[in-house]
Amino acid sequence: MADVEEVVNKNKRHRKEKPWDTDDIDQWKIDPFQAADNKGGTFTEESSFATLFPKYREQYLREVWSTVTKALEPHGIACTLDLIHGSMSVRTTRKTYDPYIVLKARDMIKLLARGVAVGQAVKILDDAVACDIIKIGNIVRNKERFVKRRQRIIGPDGSTLKAIELLTQCYVLVQGSTVSVMGSYKGLKEVRRIVLDCMKNIHPIYRIKELMIKRELAKDPQLATESWDRFLPQFRKKHLSTSQKTEKKNQKLQEKNDARQAAGLEPVGSTTKKSEKKVYTPFPPAQRLRKIDAQLESGEYFLKATEKKAREDQQRKEKREEVTAERRARRAEAFVAPIETAAPSVDEKRRRKREKDREEDGHGDGEGERKRKKKRKADEGES
Repeated sequence: MADVEEVVNKNKRHRKEKPWDTDDIDQWKIDPFQAADNKGGTFTEESSFATLFPKYREQYLREVWSTVTKALEPHGIACTLDLIHGSMSVRTTRKTYDPYIVLKARDMIKLLARGVAVGQAVKILDDAVACDIIKIGNIVRNKERFVKRRQRIIGPDGSTLKAIELLTQCYVLVQGSTVSVMGSYKGLKEVRRIVLDCMKNIHPIYRIKELMIKRELAKDPQLATESWDRFLPQFRKKHLSTSQKTEKKNQKLQEKNDARQAAGLEPVGSTTKKSEKKVYTPFPPAQRLRKIDAQLESGEYFLKATEKKAREDQQRKEKREEVTAERRARRAEAFVAPIETAAPSVDEKRRRKREKDREEDGHGDGEGERKRKKKRKADEGES
């Protein structure tokens, strides 16, 4: 019986086996760049970057600049601290072998200028760590609203910021009108989304919940090829019109009244307001007086500036006195003694007892009535 020839795809006809390519090799591993990898030798041109830093960072940078120099020296990068112009600069030298390390050094001095500690900023020189400086100063115009939303990123006692750092595996620092982030590219993307949404009035807790759900779903290998949209919460901002709000309110009130009626209770209120029918008139309403016309009628227009000011002061004083009197009366209510019932006296007790005996006896005989009258006279004589 002839051997059946295996059908080979036309595109893979000339492919050969690669015995050196085994499954234990990580194809996505990034090896560190060594001096031997630079085949071109010394750079022909010098590359340099400079950045400004605020005045309050000057003292700290002077203290840690020796640490910055030692961190950049093995990579062949020279750095300069200019205290006169308030700037930091990095540049390549003849010892530099990595063409990308100057960009890492540029990011490092940017992080130092934005308030990041030197121990944390040095980690940016690692190839697996990236950084992102998010500008949030021009998103919100109102200063008070900007401060509130920026504080929302940090949260009470830094709890929100800590949750963001744990879920994204990134270092986050909120300083002034910028947010400095260090971590992986995927984490930087998540943090940028959270920060920008927070400045657009979307609370970070919604994104944090979404990240927590994604982290739990990633543990299940069966869901690796499925869409996670059905598991993620859908937070949509709903803007209802006035008619929709009224309809929703009336519906809730109707449900409440139905429940009260089933329980045998009276309804709370009417679900629909009966508007009074206005009398139709073809004539338009009278035109309102202008401010100047009202002043002319009251004579205020002809007053001098000093008289106007005195009049306004007098009105303000009268209004202040009214408010003060109301507050004083409100405070005095707490000191009003409650109505107390006095304890009955001895005569009152005797009188109540006689009335009670009379009610119990009802219509008694004449002899009993005479005895009670005699006893009453004796009591009156003693008193």
